[in-house]
Amino acid sequence: QVQLVESGGGLVQTGGSLRLSCAASGRTLSALSMGWFRQAPGKEREFVAAVSRTGDNTYYVDSVKGRFTSSRDNAKNTVYLHMNSLKPEDSAVYYCAARPAAGIGWAYWGQGTQVTVSS
Repeated sequence: QVQLVESGGGLVQTGGSLRLSCAASGRTLSALSMGWFRQAPGKEREFVAAVSRTGDNTYYVDSVKGRFTSSRDNAKNTVYLHMNSLKPEDSAVYYCAARPAAGIGWAYWGQGTQVTVSS
């Protein structure tokens, strides 16, 4: 079983930055493909970013390309989401997710961390 714990959320002004962290336990992080999702009130959960097991490949939803960067430190069993130039529409609960391989369902989820961007 994999446990994921997000941290780093908070309140920031438009144009500001935050770094979210996702600490994994229960399995070596290098064995997991990692992703970030978000859910705003009244909206469905949406994919934000993903990073491959080695960190060599990253994927982003169009709305965050050029502003968000996902990275991982397998030695620390931690994944990061660096968010720059934040906009009010980025406000949501952000979730970390993990799966054993790309192309299959996300099997493990964190509890989420709130990000609020004020205008």
